[in-house]
Amino acid sequence: MAKTKETPVTEAPRAMNLSVKDARKRQKMVDDGGTPTLRGTILKIILLGLADALALFVAMILITGKRIDYAAAVVIVTLIFNWIYLRRGGLPAKYLAPGVLFLICFSFSVVVYSGFIAFTNYGGQHNGSKEDSVASVELGAVVNDIGAPWMDVTILKDDANKHYFLATDCSTSGFDDAGACAAPLYYFGGEEGTNVEWAELAADDANLELGAGMSGYEVAVGYGGYTALTADDINAQSAKLAGVRVSIPGDEQKGFMALDPTLAGVQRTYIDAVYDAATDSFTRQSDGMVFKANDSTGFFENEAGERLNDTGWQAFVGLKNFNLIFGKEELRAPLLKIFSWTVIFAVASVVSTFVLGLALALLFNDERLAGKKVYRAIMILPYAFPGFLSAYVWKGMFNADYGFINYNILGFEPGTGIPWLADENWAKIAILLCNLWLGFPYMFLITTGALQAIPGELVESATIDGASAWQILRQIKLPLLLVSLSPLLISSFAFNFNNFTIIYLITGGGPSGDPALGVDAGGTDILISFVYKIAFSSSQGADYGLASAFSILIFFIVGGLSMIGFRRTKFLEEAAD
Repeated sequence: MAKTKETPVTEAPRAMNLSVKDARKRQKMVDDGGTPTLRGTILKIILLGLADALALFVAMILITGKRIDYAAAVVIVTLIFNWIYLRRGGLPAKYLAPGVLFLICFSFSVVVYSGFIAFTNYGGQHNGSKEDSVASVELGAVVNDIGAPWMDVTILKDDANKHYFLATDCSTSGFDDAGACAAPLYYFGGEEGTNVEWAELAADDANLELGAGMSGYEVAVGYGGYTALTADDINAQSAKLAGVRVSIPGDEQKGFMALDPTLAGVQRTYIDAVYDAATDSFTRQSDGMVFKANDSTGFFENEAGERLNDTGWQAFVGLKNFNLIFGKEELRAPLLKIFSWTVIFAVASVVSTFVLGLALALLFNDERLAGKKVYRAIMILPYAFPGFLSAYVWKGMFNADYGFINYNILGFEPGTGIPWLADENWAKIAILLCNLWLGFPYMFLITTGALQAIPGELVESATIDGASAWQILRQIKLPLLLVSLSPLLISSFAFNFNNFTIIYLITGGGPSGDPALGVDAGGTDILISFVYKIAFSSSQGADYGLASAFSILIFFIVGGLSMIGFRRTKFLEEAAD
């Protein structure tokens, strides 16, 4: 009898170790991406080279603009990408790196920046640094010296294209019987950076050239070594020349400035607000009032709270924006109404689109219905059509006088129809109808797929047991549908909670609310459209800080409601099990 050869017991662990090693080796080969081909390597080097060149160009531009921090970030990210794609292995990182980069740039960075702005006063009146505010105040503080003489002026330029004023003053001596200036005074001065200050010239100065002026009498029209600008030259540079100011020697606060675009004359000016860097304040020369920097408001203010001007600077204000939301009556009163309508709009949109989509899905899921594919294709047409175009079409249909709904369907004469967009309640109904049209195809698609995933045996068993169609829908199909579709319904709620597009395109948030509230809160505004108005179209100027604070609140509201919805989904799953 032949003996069978048995495998020694000690070889079993060895075989197991070999299989584990083989599995690890195969996994490592997958992670390494295999052996790269020559063509793939060349293509990778070319693409990385182009990306590096673009990154270097961007970094140079940022360095030129003195944004060293951004330039350093670009260089660091570029080095990380080169390390990821040039090293062997790390295949998952090579797939994930571009997506992570775009996620950081377009989502994470926006959230972080909005969170930072929410604690500042950044807005239309506070969009720069304090240095920018000081420069703006000084520029606007140059005023005309009322009663000072108007002087005829000739604009000159040198070889370096620097500009100079050559002025003739007849206010002191007056005019003789012939209408000529009796004893004219001549002045010459250059713009800032020329080292030529405003000074009186002697009447017999050899370099002085006289000729007929625009006022009809003899004036200074040229000076040796300088070229007089022609009328065409002045017109071409009028915007620049009109802002040229020439200082008076010994008094930096006073000088001369052109008064009109034609530059026919100049008048004495002075700086009304003088900045003192030591005290960080401005002193108004006309009345001696002192305006100190107030970092809590971002303005220069006096003791009574009066502002020097409306150009401030960006400053950290802590929780001030959040205090305004909950503490300012002008915001709190419309906010409660807007929040209520936002929730109603989101819930009504999800429920109405889901019910209609489910009804159509049930109808076209019937095996007895012929031509189901054609009907289904027709049902998704609104989903394929651009949403903003559909919104504009519906807006035209809702026209109170000649819209398709009032004039053609309901038969109203112009002036007697339903004020779809002028009345608050009708406007809300119009928005919900339009959103129903835009949203039901999506619900139709997902419910059709979910219905087809329900095992047919369940429906057949229920039918055999004598269950009606309504009982099958309510006790079998609907619970199973809600388990699979709950995440999509929650995402639809979050989308409609922030559905800015349809509100903006159909009603613009209108009709307008009570003007006595002091804020532009329309009858159909939802939170996001209200935030948009605060940020970009407020009558008091843009307020990005307050809008960012609202955005943070919206984020937590939507996040909280979504968490509640997902918990409810978990309960449904447990019940289904």
